[in-house]
Amino acid sequence: MEFCVEDSTDVHVLIEDHRIVFSCKNADGVEFYNEIEFYAKVNCKDSQDKRFGRSITCFVRKWKEKVAWPRLTKEDIKPVWLCVDFDNWRDWEGDEEVELAQVDHYAELLEKVSTKRPPPAMDDLDDDSDSADATSN
Repeated sequence: MEFCVEDSTDVHVLIEDHRIVFSCKNADGVEFYNEIEFYAKVNCKDSQDKRFGRSITCFVRKWKEKVAWPRLTKEDIKPVWLCVDFDNWRDWEGDEEVELAQVDHYAELLEKVSTKRPPPAMDDLDDDSDSADATSN
């Protein structure tokens, strides 16, 4: 979730099991307050917030991660100020295939790194040529 308030001060974010409470002031001293009841339980211990220059981003982890919510809020009516950030949209269909591909790719990288090979030969390096180059520059 992202709360867009430029030059915010006195930022307070409280993430609980079933709701988030957000408050702050903008550069003009105008106070903002939002309280959102979540559709379902979230993992408040694994959730966090981060303040940027123009916004406060809240990373909220659902209690049941593999279960899609039909909406963010408990209420059936969407607040007018709430919108979907399609830049961070996650499609639930096909996620398992993507995750498996990422795990396979990671395993291949680990295999490449962990394969023991003899160290490269360094007998062609000359200590005198390095010191001569350094003193000529």
